[in-house]
Amino acid sequence: MPKVEITIPEHLEMQIAQLVERGEFLNREEAIEDLLSTGLKAYKTSGPTNEEEEPGYEDDGMMGHDDEYVF
Repeated sequence: MPKVEITIPEHLEMQIAQLVERGEFLNREEAIEDLLSTGLKAYKTSGPTNEEEEPGYEDDGMMGHDDEYVF
């Protein structure tokens, strides 16, 4: 398994330590791996937020028609 070195803010380290102390995880490594995996899954599911409109939709209606649906 590849190793990664990161620097995190102290408040996050404290939260991870508390989760380990409460028995949520066996150790820091397991906690970080699981939390990172969960975060990546959530990001993949929801995706990045994009404030722009979805491509393919025009201002004058779907597929260029004002008041009708075209299939």
